[in-house]
Amino acid sequence: MLRIRKASERGHADHGWLNTYHTFSFAGYYDQRHMGFRELRVINEDRVQPKAGFPTHPHRDMEIVTYVLEGALEHKDSMGNGSVIRPGEVQRMSAGTGITHSEFNHSGSEPVHFLQIWIVPEMDGVTPGYEQTLFPDEEKRKTLRLIASRDGRNGSVIIHQDVNLYAALLEQGEEIDHLLPAGRHAWLQVARGSVEINGNRLEQGDGAAASDENRLIVTGMEKSELLLFDLA
Repeated sequence: MLRIRKASERGHADHGWLNTYHTFSFAGYYDQRHMGFRELRVINEDRVQPKAGFPTHPHRDMEIVTYVLEGALEHKDSMGNGSVIRPGEVQRMSAGTGITHSEFNHSGSEPVHFLQIWIVPEMDGVTPGYEQTLFPDEEKRKTLRLIASRDGRNGSVIIHQDVNLYAALLEQGEEIDHLLPAGRHAWLQVARGSVEINGNRLEQGDGAAASDENRLIVTGMEKSELLLFDLA
């Protein structure tokens, strides 16, 4: 069974410096029907204006994955990490027992466009941790490239939950095929472009929840970028 979450139905807030869309309930947006999917709790599509950003703020007991689509996002945290995240790079931060961090767009002219993802960890109180890894475009073309997993296989960043997160780049007419074992679920998020999943058209910003499906066939309807979450 597929359930489609249209981009136009998401929560939205425009703060001037930040234009943000919430796939699931977040901050001032609450919808009891959309509190997350399995252990996937947040998918926020954020656009931060030049010379603006999120001031230092706390997190705990959450796995946070940042996926930059355009621009560059500077990160600083209480663990001593300081970096700039650019397209193709994936950042994983395990908040665990508690961290603080800030995110800022230092460009004087270009906004930064990114997805911020929260996944509920399988246990509370893990030691905070940080990873940042580049996954080149050629590794994601016409294939599902594993970018985050519980065991860190194939060079993916490690998240403390039974989730496999894949990224893919498709041209028009290209197809990928993903098998879902019994008891597994999936969420597909279209980051850019448009795709068809098992005969259902999805546009940029749309998502789809899959349960009781043993196979997902995703076809690019134009040049597209997508994330696929394979969840327990």
